[in-house]
Amino acid sequence: MSNKQSIINKICEVGIVSVVRAESSDKALQIADACIEGGIPSIEITFTVPRAHKIISDLAHNYLPGEMILGAGTVLDAETARIAILSGAQYIVMPYFNKDVVRLCNRYAIPCMPGVMTIKEIVEAMESGADIVKLFPGEMYNPGMIKTIKGPLPYAQIMPTGGVDLDNIGEWIKAGAVAVGVGSSLTRGAQSGDYASITELGRKFIAKIKETRQLMSSTS
Repeated sequence: MSNKQSIINKICEVGIVSVVRAESSDKALQIADACIEGGIPSIEITFTVPRAHKIISDLAHNYLPGEMILGAGTVLDAETARIAILSGAQYIVMPYFNKDVVRLCNRYAIPCMPGVMTIKEIVEAMESGADIVKLFPGEMYNPGMIKTIKGPLPYAQIMPTGGVDLDNIGEWIKAGAVAVGVGSSLTRGAQSGDYASITELGRKFIAKIKETRQLMSSTS
């Protein structure tokens, strides 16, 4: 199995990516630490964070291989993707479909997840070599959208991001999402310095994913 496929498998196995947005690198690092302590090793550092590439580099050095699945998010162009990869990012997430970014990721065998909203975009992203398509913004849809997509596109691997919380994550997983991207509903405690709440919520998200998958397995 290639390292690229191994990373994709790990993300799907965990079932959740923590989307880290913060106004400082210190806060971003503390959020990442809290998520990992809560059982969420898949961390996406967005390029809206100041000096995001430095945070990615620091995290890549602070954690041993296997302790963290480290990605870069809000990647808008191939140049930023390359900087992220050189800094230690193991996967790239985009808010929209950019063929140049997908091409670059494929060149360096890095998983990529472009943002999509329509069937046409999903097909174009898959044909270009996208590994997982990020249904974004997720709050524009409900979990039934995944069933709709998988009708004509049964092989699409879909990760809804935006609007996913503890109340609906089970429905997204049950609908067929291979993973979900979760931001403020997980990390909002950082605004008041309450990183313990992030760890606690992380554990609840992980438990909900496991519970839903177990129920799906027992009824299949």
